[in-house]
Amino acid sequence: MIRKILLLACLTVMLTHCKKNVPSEESASQTTVETTVETAEDTYVQEHYNKKEVMIEMRDGIKLHTTIYAPKDTSKTYPILMMRTPYSCRPYGANEYKTKISPNKYLMEEGNIVVYQDVRGRWNSEGVYDNMRAYIPNKTGNQTDEASDTYDTIEWLINNVENNNGNVGTWGISYPGFYATYSLLSDHPALKASSPQACIGDFYFDDFIHNGAFL
Repeated sequence: MIRKILLLACLTVMLTHCKKNVPSEESASQTTVETTVETAEDTYVQEHYNKKEVMIEMRDGIKLHTTIYAPKDTSKTYPILMMRTPYSCRPYGANEYKTKISPNKYLMEEGNIVVYQDVRGRWNSEGVYDNMRAYIPNKTGNQTDEASDTYDTIEWLINNVENNNGNVGTWGISYPGFYATYSLLSDHPALKASSPQACIGDFYFDDFIHNGAFL
């Protein structure tokens, strides 16, 4: 009798435990929906954009690696949104896509030509890297700075990327924000807007040594 009672108790505990661990139809459905949404977000860029990698030649012959994402819908023209960065515009490779492009999802979904560029001397770009390269106000000959590199890049883009409408905007946060600010000094007529955010400006008093104290 005692054996039967113990056996019955064990079966009851096991059945109760199994019931708790079996997902309900509602939770299983929710998990499926969330997974589907995440997958759609991860593949959005690849489904709606064509990717191209080019080396754009600057006025002194140095070539900068540039990645271009252009909308697959070629029935209209688009502005160009560009970020120049020392942090790499990877993933590299014609078939390797970022999961998100542009400053935010709204600009990505409305359709824009989005450009990323490795600045001079970084990653896949040629040349020598200079930390916070100084601006040269009166350049002569083949003198270069980040302003001239921006000018030469914009000039190439508006003349070689199909379906662009001749308008360019730059953006960046932190170090890329520095390059977005610098782009204003390029004085290219196609540059219509710039959005630098939380950009570096002074390594000594701001970024590395705060008012003289190393942090």
